Amino acid sequence: MVRKLPPLNALRAFEAAARHLSFTKAADELFVTQAAVSHQIKTLEAHLGIQLFRRLNRRLLLTDAGQAYFPELRDALDMMSRATLRIRGQDKTGNLKISVLPSFAAKWLLPRLPRFSEHNPAIDVLVSANDQIVDFDQDDFDLAVRYGKGNYPGHHIDPMMGDRIFPVCSPRLVESEHPLCEPTDLRHHILLHDDMARTDASANDWQGWLRAAEVTCVDPDRGPAYSHSSMVIQAAIEGHGVALGRTSLIGDDLAAGRLVCPFGPVIPGPFSYYLVGPKETAEQPKICAFRDWIQEEVAAFSYPETPINPLVE
Repeated sequence: MVRKLPPLNALRAFEAAARHLSFTKAADELFVTQAAVSHQIKTLEAHLGIQLFRRLNRRLLLTDAGQAYFPELRDALDMMSRATLRIRGQDKTGNLKISVLPSFAAKWLLPRLPRFSEHNPAIDVLVSANDQIVDFDQDDFDLAVRYGKGNYPGHHIDPMMGDRIFPVCSPRLVESEHPLCEPTDLRHHILLHDDMARTDASANDWQGWLRAAEVTCVDPDRGPAYSHSSMVIQAAIEGHGVALGRTSLIGDDLAAGRLVCPFGPVIPGPFSYYLVGPKETAEQPKICAFRDWIQEEVAAFSYPETPINPLVE
């Protein structure tokens, strides 16, 4: 049987315009002009020999025929979309595009990523390190690792790990002219700042930590700031000052001895990491493979439970 179907672009234009009851919003969604949407609707109406919209002064309404046509066409396009997503993800092959925060990419993900490639050689992971929130409807990404409170409505969300926060520095600094044995010793040292923590009231910076440590003799605002957490950590490794370390980013440096924690307290971080992606593709084999792998890595990730200070046993 030969199916006599209208042009697909005309069907898509009608479905978007009927859903929004607006040619302008449909044009924005489809990345075309309003005139192009209007032309596609006229083409569809001519093909069907039926008027689908009532065009009023500043309103757009569906005719009775349009109201009857819209839900079935919407369901048909949804079914086509789901079928396309399924066929694209039938096996564990192809590219997997992931958006990751720069510091998390540098300090946690990239050192571990070769293990994923070793067990999944047919999947090429493409990592984009950026601070932008991914719009999966517009951006060409399969997954994103985000740092926040887990409020990502309409997406498939997998909690990864939380954070604890405490001072870290180079081992050389601990044994310097002014040893770091207790929090009040910070008055002799440079404090290193994460610029995001300085501008985000919900993030933990030195002011919050010093309050928890009940220290009042240290100015929490003095010292240089850096645009990314990985830069703060590197400055601490180089001995430029004392930083507030997050367990997710400094665990490997603590284990390797590049950093030490001179003292507590250890305080909980305000945010956690989440693996976020579209619900429609959550069960694709390549996405499941990455999700399972990263959860295994998180489970195996360990960091010292108590501060490490070579001067305090």
